Amino acid sequence: MKISGHMNLFTIRKKIVMASKLMGAILVLSYIFSTRLPFGTDVSLIIWLLFVAVLICVIDLWMARFISKPVSELNEAAGRMADLDFSHLCEVTGRDEFGQLSHSLNVMAGNLQKAFEELEHVNRKLEQDVEQKKRLLAERKELVDNLSHEMKTPLGVIRAYAEGLQDVTDEGKRQDYYEVIIAETERMGSLITTLLDLSALENGAIELTPERFDFVEFVETVAGRLLMDIPDADFELQYELPELPVYVHTDKGRMEQVLNNLIVNAKRNVRPGGILKLSLTERDGMLDFSIYNQGHCIPEENLSKIWTKFYRDKHTKYSGSGLGLAIVAQILSMQHLVYGVANRPDGVEFYFSIPIVR
Repeated sequence: MKISGHMNLFTIRKKIVMASKLMGAILVLSYIFSTRLPFGTDVSLIIWLLFVAVLICVIDLWMARFISKPVSELNEAAGRMADLDFSHLCEVTGRDEFGQLSHSLNVMAGNLQKAFEELEHVNRKLEQDVEQKKRLLAERKELVDNLSHEMKTPLGVIRAYAEGLQDVTDEGKRQDYYEVIIAETERMGSLITTLLDLSALENGAIELTPERFDFVEFVETVAGRLLMDIPDADFELQYELPELPVYVHTDKGRMEQVLNNLIVNAKRNVRPGGILKLSLTERDGMLDFSIYNQGHCIPEENLSKIWTKFYRDKHTKYSGSGLGLAIVAQILSMQHLVYGVANRPDGVEFYFSIPIVR
């Protein structure tokens, strides 16, 4: 704010000049008045000196109020700004230089505060960018390491059977070798696709596309495809589903992945002749899904580990990718849904809850 050199009558200099002139006039008039008092010269002089003392005290109070106090407050405000504390404004007001200086300091403090906030925002953004780059590099390294580790077995099998083809002359045996190589190649392709999909979900590269649909019919369709009419199925299938439609609002394709992985996991781990039970239950505006299979319980110390990539239960006879439950956890977490796993008497139950919509 520009301070003009041609101030109005309220400038400090003019105040002091006017106060000096007024004090001089009062001193002269009071002296003349004291000489006309009906007292002796000494008494009149004493009275005049007492008046001068009172006048000096009044002037001192005036100076303290209009000069010393504003200067002190301005000095404190400047000190706070020097310490980068812009939270308290200078409270000196008026139309003189002190008031204008106070206003200028407050404007400057506001501008500096805004500049520091913008600088902090930029610093936080830079820190976030650096952390994001570090995280992406770490995830990329983890992805490469996981792929390298998981590819060793199928590549070893392919190499062994490819070398064996050179020495095998029996056509039937050669066909068996070809089928093994093709199966391992497909296994690698499936593993790479699944791992890349999980990595994209974790990085936020894939967004969910929710829609409203009947979850009861949806579960019946997915479960029916995976569990019905299975040749030589050695387990007892039990259903507990609502009779009426229950609607939810979620990504249908991703929830199909969730159901697929949970149902396949239960089907692989149910013991021969055991029960596999699938249920949907309405509760306080939520729809609870659960799937239970009789079989080996999960060691308590491993319950939290089963959602991690490449976890495999040593009791299972199937050698899956170890990514199915990690994908389930990621999809449900992206929707902030409650999910979990628990050991039940003689088996394991996986569950999650999803809000019901009308």
